[in-house]
Amino acid sequence: MTQIYNFSAGPAVLPKEVLQQAAAEMLDWHGSGMSVMEMSHRGKEFMSIAAEAEADLRELLAIPANYKVLFLQGGAHAQFSMIPLNLLRNKKAADYIDTGIWSQKAIAEARKYCEVNVAASSADHNYTYAPEQSAWKLDPDAAYVHYTSNETIGGVEIFWTPETGDVPLVCDMSSHILSRPIDVSRYGLIYAGAQKNIGPAGLTIVIVREDLIGETLPGTPTMLDYKIHADNDSMYNTPPTYGIYIAGLVFKWLKANGGLAAMEQLNIRKAAMLYDYIASSSLYVSPIAPDNRSRMNVPFTLRNTALDAEFLKQAQQRGLLQLKGHKLVGGMRASIYNAMPIEGVQALVSFMQEFERAQG
Repeated sequence: MTQIYNFSAGPAVLPKEVLQQAAAEMLDWHGSGMSVMEMSHRGKEFMSIAAEAEADLRELLAIPANYKVLFLQGGAHAQFSMIPLNLLRNKKAADYIDTGIWSQKAIAEARKYCEVNVAASSADHNYTYAPEQSAWKLDPDAAYVHYTSNETIGGVEIFWTPETGDVPLVCDMSSHILSRPIDVSRYGLIYAGAQKNIGPAGLTIVIVREDLIGETLPGTPTMLDYKIHADNDSMYNTPPTYGIYIAGLVFKWLKANGGLAAMEQLNIRKAAMLYDYIASSSLYVSPIAPDNRSRMNVPFTLRNTALDAEFLKQAQQRGLLQLKGHKLVGGMRASIYNAMPIEGVQALVSFMQEFERAQG
């Protein structure tokens, strides 16, 4: 059978070792006689799974003790509402940085609850770069500053941490969390959908500083109140139990493979291999500014777009799947998250070289 490499942007590839362990434990988790999917979320077996997952995540990211880790549902879309509902705290406005489609979605939702100051935008160059902080026009009285550190669709990544003074910094890290070390203490809140770099769809992770919870807008639904979830250890309702279990296995896989520093070096190698070939090619083009080229999501186009369909057809025949770009931007996109082995990127580059040679 042809070796398959899945370049989907999400739900995305998971480590083979994690899938193998999950398969082995599917019918009987650690002698309990139950699958994790059958367990009560309040039973001692699952409570131990959740506690261990949180402890491993805290270790990987060096999360300070004054931060809560929440295992929630609803994806980034739910966070677009939860953030203003919880963090406005008697203020009228918040700052947002506009770097692409996911930033725009966050901005549109926040406008339902507050005034939004778009403090910087890269719309002037079709979202192919991220504005440097010197271009940001921040409001010192804003409730918080929100940015998306990796635009999954556009392939724009911000590798530095913004300075926002006393104003809490909020970040959507959905598509690059755990791909490199970060200093959690510089953020007020970090959120990430799991389905790109952590686990299956359905789980959302929120890391929030304790002093930012407990003061919601009037009328905030109970399920959208961070304090409710924090006070109940993410067990106020039935959480995405299997997603938490798989995430816990991924955290252990990361620890066993050298942690985030080692993962960053591997991700740098993978991304450089692909970008360097694109730069040397006469057929393929990267539209993203070099300083902002995502290590996780690599969009590229063919100079002759009439070849797109044939490229995708032949790629699939070679076991290189899910390379079609998002419908809003077109072209191609290779998502090379932590779980994508370097052999997968090598196979993609080899195919791209052969396809280019065949075009003369």
